[in-house]
Amino acid sequence: MNKKPLILIANDDGYQAKGIRSLVDMLRDMADLLVCAPESARSGFACAFSAVPPLTLTRRDNMGEGVEVWSCNGTPVDCVKLAYDQFCRDRKPDLILGGINHGDNSTVNAHYSGTVGVALEGCMKYIPSIAFSLCDYRADADFEPMRPMVRKLVDKALSEGMPRGICWNVNFPLAEEYKGLRVTRMTMGQWVNEVVTQQHPRGYNVHWMVGHYRNDEPEAEDTDQWALNHGYIALTPIRLDVTAYDYMDEFKL
Repeated sequence: MNKKPLILIANDDGYQAKGIRSLVDMLRDMADLLVCAPESARSGFACAFSAVPPLTLTRRDNMGEGVEVWSCNGTPVDCVKLAYDQFCRDRKPDLILGGINHGDNSTVNAHYSGTVGVALEGCMKYIPSIAFSLCDYRADADFEPMRPMVRKLVDKALSEGMPRGICWNVNFPLAEEYKGLRVTRMTMGQWVNEVVTQQHPRGYNVHWMVGHYRNDEPEAEDTDQWALNHGYIALTPIRLDVTAYDYMDEFKL
């Protein structure tokens, strides 16, 4: 009998990123940890998976004794699918985690995020799942202030579970201390001025995806962006079923 729960961890920053290594360090005494993460950064891949190119798995031993670590040449979702199929046939994960991401995955960023994609993939398998992100894009970001709340949320998810079809998107502000945790909704906003076009030295145009995020409801106090901007941790429950039920009865052809 396995006394500890099993947690499957993936990310979109790559298996060598500080965020995923910090997450492993926070949880190594709480559970048996299985890590499967991309070989390099795969930010912005959302729920994408590799339908055509073949995938490979490589065993890694860079996160300490007792933690099984693999890298994959595919997307974050590929990592979850492969780990689940290859390593979890006899023991299903009790929890699937994405992160810790280097950067904000609140508001519409959740739709692009490979970190959130990990949690959604776990949700599709009816396994409690959480995406963790810190609003700090630096490679050497300090994740240590997150430790108490990460452990508390993981313990809650393991002990209480989650409703089928729901996972958590948890974003931490860049701060040494947090004012608390707020359960929030996704902010309505959009990316503007997203494309910068320049001429290549050989004469053709190249395009860079950049942009600036615009909060379209900055005064709303129940959103993830408001919480983060005011020093709170934002936990946004995400529903897998994206059906607009309130619109169904209104639709007419």
